[in-house]
Amino acid sequence: MIEGKKVGVISLGCDKNRVDTEKMLAIVGERHTLTDDVTKAEVIIINTCAFLSAARKEAIEEIISAAEMKKYGKAEKIIVTGCMPQRFIKETFPALTEADVFLGVSDYAGINDAIDKAYEGERLNLVGAYGCENLQKRVLTTSGYAYLKIAEGCSNRCTYCLIPYIRGKYRSFDKENLVREAAALGNVNELILVAQDLTRYGEDLCPKSSLVELIRALSPLNNVKGIRLLYCYPEGITDELIHEINTNAKMIRYIDIPMQHASDRILKLMNRKGSFKQNLELVEKLKREIAGISIRSTFIAGFPTETEEDVATLSEFLRRAKLFNAGFFKYSREEGTPAAKLDGQISAKEKTARVKKLYAVQKKVVKENARKLIGNTYKVVCEGFDEERCVYYGRTYMHAPDVDGKVYFFSADEVVKNEFYNVKILKATGYDLYGERV
Repeated sequence: MIEGKKVGVISLGCDKNRVDTEKMLAIVGERHTLTDDVTKAEVIIINTCAFLSAARKEAIEEIISAAEMKKYGKAEKIIVTGCMPQRFIKETFPALTEADVFLGVSDYAGINDAIDKAYEGERLNLVGAYGCENLQKRVLTTSGYAYLKIAEGCSNRCTYCLIPYIRGKYRSFDKENLVREAAALGNVNELILVAQDLTRYGEDLCPKSSLVELIRALSPLNNVKGIRLLYCYPEGITDELIHEINTNAKMIRYIDIPMQHASDRILKLMNRKGSFKQNLELVEKLKREIAGISIRSTFIAGFPTETEEDVATLSEFLRRAKLFNAGFFKYSREEGTPAAKLDGQISAKEKTARVKKLYAVQKKVVKENARKLIGNTYKVVCEGFDEERCVYYGRTYMHAPDVDGKVYFFSADEVVKNEFYNVKILKATGYDLYGERV
């Protein structure tokens, strides 16, 4: 049994993957020493994403970079985990000879065993060898907030998406275990609930549960100041959930709704249940019933057969919905998905042009939204000090970590990280706001 190795972990991809990494770190730490400087690590673990071809390319580049450290630095072994080996082990195992061991998305419990086997000398494919999910212990890699993954997999079967083929059908985690996991995280300003689709939580449990029931179970935790929701599919946002966000003092008035498009024809081809009318009515309802709510969404440009008229429809939706934040992504043709087989694939150049066009539309919306914030005072959680700007920076409730803008603010008095301060907004540039502590 190998013990006392210095282990560094590189986590790629989404916040759901980050949670997996944090649980793996807790297991590794039982027998080895963790380091956040991979150049000093003897064992390098790369937890990969494979959702898009660009993510797989990034993972391969990280493996090659780790191989250089193995060749010229302190690194002795490389272990590749997560989505890429889970889905593409037949391609990656023979090609990426730099790596010693491969594990899949349900194999994190076996990470120390994998390190032992790596030092036995033979390259191994251990994808599916351990099969354990929803581990409890974690080593947090975030400060002031923490993600709580409440389910694994997806059953929505969007025609462009690889997730069901990588992580399987939707599986809700046990409510009591989730409450215990959240209670063990320590004091956090935000507990951010994540899953491929939060709104489906509990429908597969026996007895059945719901996202609202889970929220009500988490809300009494004294170590959690607020709860934020990411990735709520529009058709699953019920009146009960809206009421809970509006009346539960722990709920942050923010919601991420991945709508993906606004053209009814394209939505149908994507196997999405919403429509232009339904999604716009939902946005208007949320704004009407939850004062000050911040709504974020994501959209795909260049889906097969998408026309200029479809792009114009999406642009019109953006102008009318006036979302606080929106992200736009080029459609990625992923082998094995139904959309990859469709005729009418759009060129890379045209997809890029359409993304730019949509960002230009949203930029005007953001400017209009920001104008309404200037002169108002908001609670801002400090996340650090910007040396270049010589000001502090942080977020309001309207900003989720990593994906939304920041608030840069001046303070004559000392400011403490992860504490809240009242900041008067003086100006806005894009998604970022600027102000002063009052």
